[in-house]
Amino acid sequence: MKLAVVGGKLQGIETCYLAQQAGWEVLLIDKTPSVPARGLCGAFRCYDVVRETGEVGQLIEHADLVIPALEDTVALQSLRDICSRRGIPLAFHPEAYAVTSSKKESDDLFGRLNLPAPRSGVGCGLPVIVKPVDSSGSRGVLKITDQEHLTLFCEKNRFNMQNWIVQEFLEGPSYSLEVIGLEGRAVTLQTTGLDMDASYDCKRVVAPVDLPAPLDRAFADMAKTLAQSLNLWGVMDLEVVHHEGELKILEIDARLPSQTPTAVERSSGINILELLAEVFIHRRPPEVSLTRQLGVIYEHIRVDDHRLEVSGEHIMAGAGPLHREDGFFGVDTALTNFSSPDRPWVATLIVVGPDRDTAWEKRCDAVRTIMEVCEIAHYIDPDASDPSNAKEGRA
Repeated sequence: MKLAVVGGKLQGIETCYLAQQAGWEVLLIDKTPSVPARGLCGAFRCYDVVRETGEVGQLIEHADLVIPALEDTVALQSLRDICSRRGIPLAFHPEAYAVTSSKKESDDLFGRLNLPAPRSGVGCGLPVIVKPVDSSGSRGVLKITDQEHLTLFCEKNRFNMQNWIVQEFLEGPSYSLEVIGLEGRAVTLQTTGLDMDASYDCKRVVAPVDLPAPLDRAFADMAKTLAQSLNLWGVMDLEVVHHEGELKILEIDARLPSQTPTAVERSSGINILELLAEVFIHRRPPEVSLTRQLGVIYEHIRVDDHRLEVSGEHIMAGAGPLHREDGFFGVDTALTNFSSPDRPWVATLIVVGPDRDTAWEKRCDAVRTIMEVCEIAHYIDPDASDPSNAKEGRA
């Protein structure tokens, strides 16, 4: 299988890693030469998909499938045109993406389908989360805890409040789920647990989760309802919060997500890229069977100035080309720019065990080893402040 990936940042890291796991041949294209996914592909070409359409078209003409690993509207349209002219399958559903890339349109969809979601509006009660309407993930997200700061925010943005969503802040663990659709038929993958950093960026993914079976089934039903309403072709992921016994939808995105597909692949053996190939190349609805659920801990660390900090995935985006190291300080796999213990570095650590507790203990052993070898005195992670305690920090 020959795969072309356009975009070498966070989604590109995910796609190239999963393609490695599938044994596929990967060509990565990005207009920036130092993107982190560059070290995880078979070949890299530095081209702009908007300005150099002819060159990009020639590069991908022998690809079996193209994955867009970016969220730039102009670039996505250019890539659609290139693939359409050359008859190359592109794993992208523009109609679903248009809805899910707008938090306002997504919230309106939840309302029409009568799906549980946080209340919206400046009168929904404090604290609130404020989100840019057209921004993905945690970018631009603010938590406001008192009326004075909410009033100041509204005054500052009084001429463009239509560009913001104000939503009640709900306490509780967060979960994610991918759904694959084809002409209204939809299957769900494995639920994963999410831990966030202070800026609400995901720093850790865990699998399997301790979600009661009825709630897990309800989560899958919500995913299928949304996929069917959008007539989804391809992938969409949902993020929910478990608040007072109920799952409430925080956001949806109809594009290949980062982080969670790798946790799913290492836990269940199901590779989302292989499912997308079934949909976009063979036009067959994929089949999913969750017969295996190993324990997986997937997290991001930054080592600098004698401290190890667990942080959101944004630390990986500007790290330069990453490389894969299996057996890295005792973890199963790391995606890292590590070159020497005495230089600042980052890594995505992927740890697998027969169950989640065992995987967490293995992860803690690796953290202790890193701190000893790199002579690190300080460990920073609000959810697991003591790396010697293998029972802390679990979703």
